[in-house]
Amino acid sequence: MGKLVYGNGSRSFEIEDRTLAHLRVVFMNKLRRGESFMFHHTEPHLTCSVWMDPSVPFILQFHGSRQPTVNRDWVEALMQEASSANGLRVVPEPAPGTAVLADAVG
Repeated sequence: MGKLVYGNGSRSFEIEDRTLAHLRVVFMNKLRRGESFMFHHTEPHLTCSVWMDPSVPFILQFHGSRQPTVNRDWVEALMQEASSANGLRVVPEPAPGTAVLADAVG
């Protein structure tokens, strides 16, 4: 289980390493472009929303020693969420290749 430490360290969120690896790609791409967005993290009985902005420091801490493989379809789905009016919520990981098929059919 990894951790997102936000701002001055007064708030942190436990996030599974695989999910955190995918969020890292989304955060990096959005913030590198100077794009702020709302991130919603759901814990049991609680949903927290934080404004992700290039001016606010954060740390991603991974518990495992191995870098998880990245599912590009999941990154794309998360990027779409982050760019939506509602902000980024972690959506379920799609099977690799299914997002492309869904777009081609729809």
